[in-house]
Amino acid sequence: MGMTVAEKILAAHSVDPVQELRSGNFVNCRLDLVMGHDVSAPRAIRLFRSMGAQRVFDRDKVVILEDHFVPASSINSAIHCQILKEFAREQDLTHYYPAGTGGICHALLPELGLIRPGQLIAGGDSHTCTYGALGALSTGVGATDLAVAMALGKMWFKVPETLKVVFSGRPGPWSGAKDLILHLLGLLGVEGARYQSVELCGEPIENLSPDGRLTMANMLVELGAKCGFLANAKTGAGSAAVADADARYAQTITVDVTDLEPQAACPHSPANVTPVSQAGKVAVDQVVLGSCTNGRLEDLRLAAGLLKGHKAAKGLRLIVVPATQKIYREALAEGLLEIFVESGAIVAPATCGPCCGAHMGVLGPGETAVSTTNRNFVSRMGHKESRVFLVGPAVAAATAVAGRLASPAEHWQEADGWRS
Repeated sequence: MGMTVAEKILAAHSVDPVQELRSGNFVNCRLDLVMGHDVSAPRAIRLFRSMGAQRVFDRDKVVILEDHFVPASSINSAIHCQILKEFAREQDLTHYYPAGTGGICHALLPELGLIRPGQLIAGGDSHTCTYGALGALSTGVGATDLAVAMALGKMWFKVPETLKVVFSGRPGPWSGAKDLILHLLGLLGVEGARYQSVELCGEPIENLSPDGRLTMANMLVELGAKCGFLANAKTGAGSAAVADADARYAQTITVDVTDLEPQAACPHSPANVTPVSQAGKVAVDQVVLGSCTNGRLEDLRLAAGLLKGHKAAKGLRLIVVPATQKIYREALAEGLLEIFVESGAIVAPATCGPCCGAHMGVLGPGETAVSTTNRNFVSRMGHKESRVFLVGPAVAAATAVAGRLASPAEHWQEADGWRS
């Protein structure tokens, strides 16, 4: 019997040689990369020292960066960044990226070329599963596991079952990767793949751009998944990133996305999903375009194309957050940032801040945001009485101009007769 992608990668990284693994097995594995940021790494560094560790297992394989509070938003966040700087200097880390030099972790690491098919990666952030878009088994861990991983370069895993999802059909206009993953969340719920590996395949997946693949992989954790992978003959063919033809799956489901409309996850769950056209006339106080989910150049280009020549609605805050410094520079060179500023947007530095309600866009009581981020639980982006709708970049741009939740085709038709 063949193995799934997760089983193959874990078997290949086992400290003790194994011919095959099955779901439910426990295995001690060597890690290819370990990542921590300004929220997760400070506590892990304290634990690293308390366990008596002196040096990281490999200075080239530990990545430390600032991305949640950029620039520092408080004395505590400044202290966190100091801890990172001192640790990176002490350990002579090759990959240390303070504010202004890197960006949001899950956009930065792929951009730097640190991710490869078949790798095994642990990161101090739940959305570390993003790297499955490139064929790596990557998963989020807590501070204790992160400390051990930095010291030993090893971790134990319980081999997950695998859910296979086969997409079919051609989505409708304005629907992209974010709409595909939101639709899947609406079908399966936030525990639909709890502690499972998820393999996504089918023509709609094969047709995604690299940016779109990263968007879908990023939100697999919202299904409760341990990790996930997107099938693509161009990435990892012939490697451990491809499941065997006779692999055994816990379940295989098919999802027809023919003519799929733009989707919105309504408060207060990423799985509370409905087509934007059926969400009602929701007045909006703030629109956020960015995050590790939708802050890449493709997202900014799409939104800028829709915003060009239009102004954000009066009284609405439009916040644009390029995911990395490189993306910021590219957007600047292409004139995208000028379009955003002309539309009335605030262009922020590369930060996770608005997404987690920490910085650069915190919501007040009773406020409503439409955001391209990945979570909308109670208090996620600010006050417990605020509301967040999760959407793709096209819907975010249309909403900014309309001043209410709106799909692109509906808004432009209503506003000035433009047709998609």
